[in-house]
Amino acid sequence: MIPRRTILLDSAVLFLLASVLIAPLFQLEYLDNWPSIESTFISDARMLAEHLPHPGWQPLWYCGTRFDYIYPPALRYGTALISIVGHVSTARGYHIYTAVLYAFGIVAVYWLVRAGSGARSSAILAAIATALVSPSFLLLKRFRYDSAHLVPQRLHVLMAYGEGPHISALCVLPAALAATFLAVRRGRPAMLAAAGALCAFTVANNFYGATALAIFFPLVVWSVWTGEPYRAVWLRAAAIVGIAYGLSAFWLTPSYIWITIEDLKWVSQPGNPASRIAMIALLAAFCVATWRIGKRRPEREWPVFVAGGTLVFGALVLGIQHGFRVVGEANRLVPELDLVLTLALVEVARACWRRPMLRSGVLVLAVVALSPTRHYLRYAWSPFPSATLANSYEYQTTKWIHDHLPGRSVLPSGTVRFWFDAWFDDDQPDGGSEQGMLNQNIPVATWQILHGDRADLAILWLQALGADAVVVPGRNSREWYHDYQFPRKFQGVVPVLFDDGHDTVIYQVPRVQPVPVRVVEEAKLRAVGPFRGGDDVERLTAYRDIIEKADQPRAAVAWHGFDRAELRAQVEPGQAMLFQQTYDPAWHASENGQELPIRGEASMGFMLIEAAPGAHRIEMHFETPFENRAGHVLFVVTIAGMALLVWRRRSPVK
Repeated sequence: MIPRRTILLDSAVLFLLASVLIAPLFQLEYLDNWPSIESTFISDARMLAEHLPHPGWQPLWYCGTRFDYIYPPALRYGTALISIVGHVSTARGYHIYTAVLYAFGIVAVYWLVRAGSGARSSAILAAIATALVSPSFLLLKRFRYDSAHLVPQRLHVLMAYGEGPHISALCVLPAALAATFLAVRRGRPAMLAAAGALCAFTVANNFYGATALAIFFPLVVWSVWTGEPYRAVWLRAAAIVGIAYGLSAFWLTPSYIWITIEDLKWVSQPGNPASRIAMIALLAAFCVATWRIGKRRPEREWPVFVAGGTLVFGALVLGIQHGFRVVGEANRLVPELDLVLTLALVEVARACWRRPMLRSGVLVLAVVALSPTRHYLRYAWSPFPSATLANSYEYQTTKWIHDHLPGRSVLPSGTVRFWFDAWFDDDQPDGGSEQGMLNQNIPVATWQILHGDRADLAILWLQALGADAVVVPGRNSREWYHDYQFPRKFQGVVPVLFDDGHDTVIYQVPRVQPVPVRVVEEAKLRAVGPFRGGDDVERLTAYRDIIEKADQPRAAVAWHGFDRAELRAQVEPGQAMLFQQTYDPAWHASENGQELPIRGEASMGFMLIEAAPGAHRIEMHFETPFENRAGHVLFVVTIAGMALLVWRRRSPVK
């Protein structure tokens, strides 16, 4: 029996030491790293904080999409609640959230090793090593050179690249695995509930963390089963999976999974069949070998797990450097590779320590392995430089848009796109991080606008997206990414709205009226059909001529929060109302208590509302989809089941 007082004391000390290493992060508001993707999570949380408890729709990104689709809920809600309760900015709330979980993650490694091996000294060593060094640097020169002062990779990607959700999930993951070890070994009801909850929390932070969990979890179950080959091991594992999904069902819906897979093609390359076959063969060989080595040998469960993790993540991450691609961007899993390499090195040291003749060698190797920490500790607070908001290019640009183009749809790029909604509710046809897009026309359109050399084609796409203006940073601008390949193409073609004097220009897009509602000839719109690619000038022109017809009746829209809008227009025979938000079946239109039909038009996928001739005031509202409502019920049932599980008397099973 592991003494709880010792575990609590060790955990408290490790959390305190980890917190000291990242102390500036708890106080940080804006990081002097404006190109970081953390801006999109800050923006997302800021919008959530101002539209709680839960908006169903997000009208400001991707020409409209379901709010759930954009990102898993844990970080966005955690950040929003810290911001509200603590009366701090969402930027500060985001950094507090990630700091707390980062320090917790060091403790979680201790729990994992303690639960898996039972060795206190190994658990402490693994936790300390996780906080101080990255063994992957020995194998991946590019990543070693990228991390200044040899800052551990998990902290480096958190601060340099803004991977707050990924690293937060990674920090919860060892705790989930520790609880899983204890649950599947002995079937303790409280541990079953804890394992399910921690697995759900891991997934609710980030999908890279979920990917790592999907790899680690079967390894835990397999390793325990080799040592204790009882059917109950698999039943307990199934119970954990059931609890985890039950707690996630309100947001992790079938359509969410589908749209996430659909959008992956825009942000990652697919795996190749040869690599997948090779990985299956590798796993089969691993299972055969470990079954023979570990069969009915409980003391070998932990080494089997560590060996499996090292094998799988080593193949995925190191293999991708040589064309071995099983899943998307496996090089993003370097922090997970660090974790398993640390566990493996500590386990080797533990095995050697049992032999007195090797102990001196173990001590020497430990000193050598930890020697890079001297350099890191000298610069431990270097990853947290703060910045002044008022002087930033991103804030100045978005503030001008908020002040001078209120309610208009504006297409930004680069860092301005990332920070576009961090301070204001500004409408952009694109969004933060190309996740959760319902409208698959957007990447095609933005590629032509940003990289094409034709101003006429770019303007056609901007009009199709419903954009009223476009932000174009030149090569000498203060923009970091310089996404525009031909930034001068708009000069003399469309009017200039603003020039910041530093080579960033905001151009006006010609539109008959700056509102996302049009009265259109329905038959003509149907005749256009889907676009045949980014350079389909013929259909884009036909579409533009319909939606930007100069003599069309004027229309208006008034938003009431994110989920309700009122459309006003005069409709003539043969006409319909085009609402330039992406079609979703959860939207409903009604007038005077009567439901009006809505369908998605074929070209841009916007909502087309059929209405009889006459003046109309149409109420649009987004209704929580059935799959989410069913998920809420399953969530409540799961919570009740967990309560019963924890309080019932444990019955022996084997």
